Amino acid sequence: MDHLDRPAISNYKTIAVLNEAHKVYLVQHRESCQIYVEKVLDVYNSQVYQYLYENHFSGIPKIEELYEDTNQLIVVEEYIAGQSLQDIIDHSVLNIELIFHYMIELCKILEHTHAVNPPIIHRDIKPSNIIVTSFNNVVLLDFNAAKYYSDGSSSDTVLLGTKGYAAPEQYGFGSSAPQTDIYALGILLKEMTASLINSTSIFDPVIAKCTQMNPSDRYSSIAELKSALQQLAHPTVQAVEEPFSLKSLIFPGYRTKTPWHMIVATPIYAFIFWLSLSLEIKGASISKLWLERICFLLMMLSIVFGSFNYLGMQKYFPLCMCKNRILHYLGIILLDFLLVMAFMMLLIITESLLC
Repeated sequence: MDHLDRPAISNYKTIAVLNEAHKVYLVQHRESCQIYVEKVLDVYNSQVYQYLYENHFSGIPKIEELYEDTNQLIVVEEYIAGQSLQDIIDHSVLNIELIFHYMIELCKILEHTHAVNPPIIHRDIKPSNIIVTSFNNVVLLDFNAAKYYSDGSSSDTVLLGTKGYAAPEQYGFGSSAPQTDIYALGILLKEMTASLINSTSIFDPVIAKCTQMNPSDRYSSIAELKSALQQLAHPTVQAVEEPFSLKSLIFPGYRTKTPWHMIVATPIYAFIFWLSLSLEIKGASISKLWLERICFLLMMLSIVFGSFNYLGMQKYFPLCMCKNRILHYLGIILLDFLLVMAFMMLLIITESLLC
């Protein structure tokens, strides 16, 4: 392993800490000034990383340097600018077309790694390990749990991966295989689907087949899964995309049917309606009074709707989609302000027309 023995890490200087707990840093090459990501791994497969160093695949960060010392592997790799799929899911900005796109792109990446002889199994596919770039390209990160597939191994001896995404065989019920990554993709697909504002069952058969307990009951390969997704996508995407279905109109607080969400939301909505409909304006006519009450109600509701991404409205306001938390919340505040101002203008225009 020639490249694992070259102490070239001194050529980089740390400029930021990305994740102290996981020892992930933003570094800069001293001569080229190029920005990279440096990871210090305690758990890894050096042979997998050596192969990825020598063979770069599209959709995986290019590895620049490797250095192994005292049971640690230091990896310097390409810095990928973008938004994690976890953030995209959390902000509920996915639609069916995007889910198809992300899933098929992930399948293409895994087709390359699974085509290696023996196949490289990622074993830790989850939203936080997936970056979506500004050009909507998908990049799969973190191969520290990856291993070569070994047909002769009866079971995994060490649990690696993330709870909830790890397949049963990663808990000692068998050996990790390409179907292990297929299982994780099924869980990922289920999570993306659950974040949709408009619920759909279009992916249910794919999710069910991906997440079978017995690996032999799942798709036989990533290529088969990709083919199933492609066949499902073309005839149905337009048919199932219904932005204004009844379910999409359910108010925030009731969309997920989570009991405590509904318990909190009910008195808030009751207070908003009571406050709006009991509004009194001295000297106003009945028609003007009810116009003021209705507009005030819409202003109050617009704050709730903007804050909780009703009908996915935040995706139309770029600042709301910013990865930086401060800018994200600033975007929501500005969105709420614009919505309130819009209804105020509507009130002024309507009153002027009626008068």
